[in-house]
Amino acid sequence: METNANESIRIGVDIGGTFTDFVIYSPSNGSINTLKILSTPHNPAVAVLAGIEQLQLPPQSKIIHGSTVATNALLERKGAKTALITTQGFKDILLIGRQNRPLLYDWSYQKPNPLIPSELSYEVNERIDCEGSIIEPLHVDDIDQIIQSLKENSVQSVAIAFLFSFLYPEHEMVVAEHLRAEGFFVSVSSEILPEYREFERASTTAVNAYVTPILNQYLSTLSSKIKGAQLQVMQSNGGMIGLEKARNNGVRCILSGPAGGVTGAQYLAKLGQSSHSPSKDKQPIKIITFDMGGTSTDVSLIDGDPSLTSESSVGGCPISIPVIDIHTIGAGGGSIAYIDPGGALRVGPQSAGADPGPACYGKGNLPTVTDANIVLGRLVPEYFLGGTMNLDPDRSWRVIQALGSKLGMNATQCAMGMITVANAHMEHALQVISVERGYNPRDFTLFAFGGAGGLHAIELARNLMIPRMTISPYASVLSAFGMLAADIVLDYAQTVMLNNSTATDIIKQRFQPLIKQGETDLLTHEVPVEQASIQMLVDCRYQGQSYELTIPYNPSWDFEFHQAHQRTYGFNSPETPIELVNIRVRAVGFIPHPVPRFRSIGDSNPRNAIIAHREIISKTRSTSIPCYQHDLLEPGNIISGPALIIRPDTTIFVEDQDTVTVDGLSNLQISVGLPI
Repeated sequence: METNANESIRIGVDIGGTFTDFVIYSPSNGSINTLKILSTPHNPAVAVLAGIEQLQLPPQSKIIHGSTVATNALLERKGAKTALITTQGFKDILLIGRQNRPLLYDWSYQKPNPLIPSELSYEVNERIDCEGSIIEPLHVDDIDQIIQSLKENSVQSVAIAFLFSFLYPEHEMVVAEHLRAEGFFVSVSSEILPEYREFERASTTAVNAYVTPILNQYLSTLSSKIKGAQLQVMQSNGGMIGLEKARNNGVRCILSGPAGGVTGAQYLAKLGQSSHSPSKDKQPIKIITFDMGGTSTDVSLIDGDPSLTSESSVGGCPISIPVIDIHTIGAGGGSIAYIDPGGALRVGPQSAGADPGPACYGKGNLPTVTDANIVLGRLVPEYFLGGTMNLDPDRSWRVIQALGSKLGMNATQCAMGMITVANAHMEHALQVISVERGYNPRDFTLFAFGGAGGLHAIELARNLMIPRMTISPYASVLSAFGMLAADIVLDYAQTVMLNNSTATDIIKQRFQPLIKQGETDLLTHEVPVEQASIQMLVDCRYQGQSYELTIPYNPSWDFEFHQAHQRTYGFNSPETPIELVNIRVRAVGFIPHPVPRFRSIGDSNPRNAIIAHREIISKTRSTSIPCYQHDLLEPGNIISGPALIIRPDTTIFVEDQDTVTVDGLSNLQISVGLPI
């Protein structure tokens, strides 16, 4: 890729389980280019640096990076050696947790081991009551003994979580100062999550302490080898932060890759709406995102804005900071098929990843979903990655035939069974974030992306009675594209425990410290005031309830809470007092985003884009269908299925009930044929 040496290029980078994706945006001419290279699971930085070297970027480039380093450190339990310091009598807080049983009827269920073992949990004699008053002053002498033990146990990082520290943080800060003076990385609960619920606060703080040193080391290595470029990091809340802030807040980057995909989908959906309907009176965006990559599938729902949650859990560890509500399952192109002890065909969650990869990559000997799509003719080997990566279809046939023979099936029957099983898992995931959240999937458009998404999404939409689908030309690299579409987003929270009879002036007064902090932090990110927005929200519930809903704070916030409660739980109770549990501030710094080129609508006949005809196998028959090259399609072209639409980085399988229309942004707008 040729670039102007004096130009500030912006690059979005997403590390996936199979491929590492790059999207390169040149503000001077508006060009958007993409690159995919195989990931390097042993050291993710190798693939990132290889891609950056291949792109030959000018030194003043800006790189927005979605990293799986923190995620993998947590899931694989390969984080820093971490200790916990808490209030006297609460050292087992991470072990005890909550009484909730994720699998209520599984008698053999075992709770995950706590992130920090009991022998590295320490107690300090101090106590704050629920009003923020001191019951027992901090015994500073306890700290020296703890520091000595930490050194003897080679501890690298420390989480501090005292009881009611969100009301009186001074005790935590004193301990943190002593530890930082001794060279420990310290994560303080009153800084990370100043909210009530001691277990979730301690768990979030512990996760931050556990993963941040690993992420910091990775980012330091990366930034030292891309000298001259500015490195920023994607967060799980859909916004990005600067390098220095990311180095101390690894917990905020746990789901940064999938969050980039949701952000990119929302942005492109808005652009598409604007191009179709230039009027100012637009309906809120209503899409369900479906991101199927090599190792996993991530789904989320956007009703105007992405759904956020403060009740996520990763690797069995609750994380209570705001993150985009993303449901992830182990189903991707690399998911391995096998026979379980009961003799049934299963697919995933184990994945072949990038190495050895699916059997067709030439190294692996296990059948994967990608191999099944090759056997069924839905993936064209000669066009894979634009023909730059050689596939071995005969190898796919051999491994699937071997599996099928054990099930009494031929290769095509086994491959079709693998697709059916994988689709069933993904269909359930889509139900979790729609039906189980009180939404009707029929009211939404399915926005499909990821390298494998186009091969499966239409059938899933049909099964869920979703009438419309959109596939962007950036579908295969949308998470990386979303990082270029992300703004700087900083979240702050504070427990207040007020009620709806509290004077409005008092509530607004409680917001002021958080607003001031947000404005100050945006300035450190070099965001001018005119490019910033401060959003106020409240976590509220009916008096006597245990869990809250997050509502924008405005003059009609209580009415909106009643509506949200009705939609979420099926009832509301306007006569019941409302409690304001937490106040939240979201500080947003708006960044210029890439704008894909819009082309005028032309002829409906797509004949000039046909590059081949290919035999494919569907559920009912084998048939020859046309293959269209996506880059040759023109806005206005209409394709009636069945067909394959091929891009260098992804393939879309259109069945005979479906119709595809190409819009002015080269999106594929698909009308899904639904059963009557």
